[in-house]
Amino acid sequence: MGSILNPDKDNSFIRLVKFKNSEIFVDKTDFIEKMSAKLNAAKRLFAITRPRRFGKTVTAHMLSAYYSKGYEGQKIFDDLKISKKDSYEEHLNKYDVLYIDMNTIDGLFDGYTNKKQKVEGVNDLVDYLEYSIIKELKSSDVFSACLEKHQIENTGLLETLLSITQDLNTKFIFIMDEWDLVYREYRNDEVLQKKFIKLLKNLFKADGGQDCFALAYLTGILPIKKYNSQSALNGFDEYNMLDPEPFEKYFGFTEDEVADIVKRPTSTLSLLELKEWYEGYKLNGIDIYNPNSVVSAINDGKCKSYWSKTSSNEEVVRLINMDFDGIKKDIMNLIEGARVQFDFTNFQNDMVTIKDKNDVFSLLVCLGYLGCSDIDGDEELKLAYVPNKEIKRALIGIIKQQEWYERMETIRRSENLLKAILELDASTAATLIQDVHNSPAVALLDYNDEESLTYCVMTGLLWSTLGKYISHREEQAGKGRADLVYEPTIKGTSPLILIEFKYDDSAEEAIKQIKEQEYFKRYVGQYRNIILVGINYSTKTKDHQCLIEKLV
Repeated sequence: MGSILNPDKDNSFIRLVKFKNSEIFVDKTDFIEKMSAKLNAAKRLFAITRPRRFGKTVTAHMLSAYYSKGYEGQKIFDDLKISKKDSYEEHLNKYDVLYIDMNTIDGLFDGYTNKKQKVEGVNDLVDYLEYSIIKELKSSDVFSACLEKHQIENTGLLETLLSITQDLNTKFIFIMDEWDLVYREYRNDEVLQKKFIKLLKNLFKADGGQDCFALAYLTGILPIKKYNSQSALNGFDEYNMLDPEPFEKYFGFTEDEVADIVKRPTSTLSLLELKEWYEGYKLNGIDIYNPNSVVSAINDGKCKSYWSKTSSNEEVVRLINMDFDGIKKDIMNLIEGARVQFDFTNFQNDMVTIKDKNDVFSLLVCLGYLGCSDIDGDEELKLAYVPNKEIKRALIGIIKQQEWYERMETIRRSENLLKAILELDASTAATLIQDVHNSPAVALLDYNDEESLTYCVMTGLLWSTLGKYISHREEQAGKGRADLVYEPTIKGTSPLILIEFKYDDSAEEAIKQIKEQEYFKRYVGQYRNIILVGINYSTKTKDHQCLIEKLV
């Protein structure tokens, strides 16, 4: 057994199963039944792609552990969902599996290039990939005699597989993890990219090629590369963040699965906290959570952005700074809560052929930095949005590092709104809140209650309070709950801000309520300066009224 042909070593899925009673393990093995139903079917080629840290490799390892003859007798799936299915024993460890991890192949190729002695004809990553698979096939006790009989020597992978298939009447299961590595890591090497896709086309589109495989499963971040308007491997059924149906629930953790996770005795986080931070990927009506982030948060006992160290951040910087059709402004609006329409149909599924804003948003959805939803009656258009607090924090961190950040109109408006509040300039504050209300992030809201008014003001103060204030909604204070509190991150540097909202009432009444309910009482002594803000919205005049006082 080797690392490619019929793997038999521990992998990420097996390690999760081994520690499922002490570590977080979500049983997704019913997905295997979906794939088994396609074995030897006319449609048996699959490409299921999703963002980094969304469980791609674990799923690929799961399929390998189930189908590979190398794991025979290891009882990995005892008591898991798949073991209850009628087809369980029929396919368990019955297949010769070719498992290719392109990250591993790439790493080994780096070492190969430093060797003084090279293999004739192995000059690039694609040559090395083909050579590595053939080498393991030739070293197999099962296949070596067949290949010697047919005098397979300097032939390609397809010819090698055809000889085995025809002579031994067997078929392989082909699993490739990080299939798109060539398009991400060698993005400017078009010659290598075309050579790689030609290898895959030979395997899965050439005469007799597909007959070598009972099933093929590709996983990665990007959908299969398009040339012109067609997929280079159009025999594959593709499922991705832009079009996941019917495998939505296997793209991450569902809400029911996360609800079970927080019931663990060691969990200190609530479902509501995890939902705010890591949910938001709405895939055909199913709420999907980022699985890696949920597990990390549970283990750390703290919700935070685990995307801050993701290597794809550099890609986001590059895409935003292209500024097609005002993308910078669109990203700012998205962070504030707006939704932006885009057309994904002409996206070439790579990181280089980026022609316009539509391609940028399509790529950001594939990378997981944006979610998307359908537009009723239109199969070509989607609505992009920032899915959750984790991604919002990651995007804000990226935006703040750009040299154009402080020049953006949104930033200046936010700074001016905070400045007006701190200077007790109620008239200017009301005017700026009115501007926020008319912005793309707020204008489409049903602006009919204090909740929407609260969202409007929080949107307006988002950028100016970053790193300076922590906001609390419905904060217990005095004899009730203050609608909104901005507490300085470092006491003594800035005033505490208490905000009360009214709807079809008056700003004076809002200030009166703060005083009568003594919302400030818990903060007296902690803060030398406390600012009281009353805001009212009138449905008759469509205007915001503001009153600001310093507590004395």
